[in-house]
Amino acid sequence: MESAIKLLKNSKRARWFVLLALSIPMFSSYFFDDLFTTISHIFKNPEILDLGWNLSDYGFYGGAYSLLCVWGGLVICGMLLDKWGVRFTGSLFVGLMVGGSVIVIYAISESFANSALYSYMSGFFAKPSLALAYAGASIFGLGSEIAGVAVTRSIAKWFKGKEMALAMGLQLALARLGTATALIVIPRIVNIEQAYIPFSETSKPAAAAMILMIIAVALWTMFVFTDKRYDRQNDEEDIRNDVKSVKDDKFKFSDIFKILGNKHFILISLLCVFFYACIISFRRFATTIVIPRFDLDADVASLMVSLIPFSTMIFTPLFGSMIDSKGKATRFMLLGSLLLLVSHLIIAFAPGTQFFGYAGVAILGVAYALVPAAMWPSVPKIIPEKNLGTAYSLIYWIQNMGMLIVPIVVGIIITKTNESFPIAEEASLQSAINAEYFFIALSLVAIAVAVILGKSSDKNPQLALDVPNKSKKK
Repeated sequence: MESAIKLLKNSKRARWFVLLALSIPMFSSYFFDDLFTTISHIFKNPEILDLGWNLSDYGFYGGAYSLLCVWGGLVICGMLLDKWGVRFTGSLFVGLMVGGSVIVIYAISESFANSALYSYMSGFFAKPSLALAYAGASIFGLGSEIAGVAVTRSIAKWFKGKEMALAMGLQLALARLGTATALIVIPRIVNIEQAYIPFSETSKPAAAAMILMIIAVALWTMFVFTDKRYDRQNDEEDIRNDVKSVKDDKFKFSDIFKILGNKHFILISLLCVFFYACIISFRRFATTIVIPRFDLDADVASLMVSLIPFSTMIFTPLFGSMIDSKGKATRFMLLGSLLLLVSHLIIAFAPGTQFFGYAGVAILGVAYALVPAAMWPSVPKIIPEKNLGTAYSLIYWIQNMGMLIVPIVVGIIITKTNESFPIAEEASLQSAINAEYFFIALSLVAIAVAVILGKSSDKNPQLALDVPNKSKKK
C-alpha cells in the first residue's frame, strides 16, 4: 500500500518524464523568441523588406517580450501561481504564450498587410505590422515567463532532495536547444539572398514555431494529469502520517514583502538581470555584431552564434550535476560572470579573425551554462516552497526590466552609429564595437554583484547556498 502511495514520489521514470514534458514548452518558447536572431542584419536595409522594419524597429519589437512582465503582470501572475497552483495558472499562461505567438505570426504575414485591420490601424500607427507584432510579443512574453516560472517551480517540487540542479540544468539545456535550432534552421529556410524579401520569406520561421507550440500544448497537458496524480498520492500519505500539507500553508500577500526584504534574494535578482542582459540582448543582435567584427557571411555567423546554446546544452547539466554533489554555487556564479566579461572583451577587442569570434562566443556559452546552473536551484534554499512562484516571478520581473530596456538601447546605439559614418563598412564595424562597450559595462556590474553574493554566503552558512543540493539520504 505504502509503495503504491509513493509510486510517483519516488519513481525516477515519472520525474524524468515530467522533466521532458515541462521542457518542450520552453523549447518552443525559446525557438519562437529567436525568430529573427540570425537574420537580424536584414533590418539594416528596410527598403528591401515587405515587412519594412529597421534595426530600431527590431529592437523595439525585441523589448515587447518584457512589456507586460515589467508593468506588474509577472509579479501579479506569480502570486496567482502560488494562490491557484501550477496546473491551473500554468495552463492559463501556456495558452497566452500560444495566443501571443499566433498574433505575431499574423502581424508579419501578407494576409494582415492586405486586411481591413491593417488599413484601420494605419490611421493610428506608421507601421501597423510592428504595432500588432509588439502586442502579440507582449502577450507571448508574459505567457512564456509565467509558464517558465511554473516549470521551474514544478521541477523544484518533483526533484526536491534529489537531482534538482541537474534537472534544472537539463531543462535549460533543452530549452536552449530551441534557440540553437532557431539559429541554425531559420537562416536555411528563409531566402534572404535576393534583391527584395517578401512577407512569404520573413513569416516562414513563425510557421515552424507554431508547429512546435502545438506539440508543447500536448505535452503540457500530459504533465497536468501526471502532476494531479502526484498531489493526490502525497495528500493520501500526509493523511496517513498526520503531516501538515504544504498546500495548507497558504500564500499571503504580505509574503511578497518578506521576499523583497531578503538580501540574498535581491542579490540573486540583480545578478540575473545584469548577467542575462549581456547574453540574451547580445543574442538578439549577434549577427549584426559578429558579421562586421569578424568579416563573416550570414551562414557562418549563424553557426558561430549557435555555439551559445550548444555550449549551454553540453555544460549546464554537467555544472548542475557538479553543484548537486559538490556545492559551491556562489563560486560558480562568480566564475560565470568573469567568463562573461572575458567573452565580451574578446568580441570587442581581439583580432578580427574567425578563431577569436568562435572563442569569444564559445566562452559566452560556457558562462551562460555556469550561472543559471547555480542560480536557479539556489532560490529554494532561501525562499519557502509556498512562495516559490512569487519569488521566481519577482526575479523574472527584475530580469525583464533589463530585457525591455537593453535591446532598445542597443538598437539605438547601432542605428545612431550607422548614421554617423558615411562608409557602410566602417559604420557596421564601429556600431558593433560600441554595442560591445555597453555589454562590457553590464558584465562588470554582474561581477560586482556576484562578489557581494559570495561574501554574504560565507557570512551566512546557515543558508547552505554553497552546500550540495542532493540529499545524502536515499
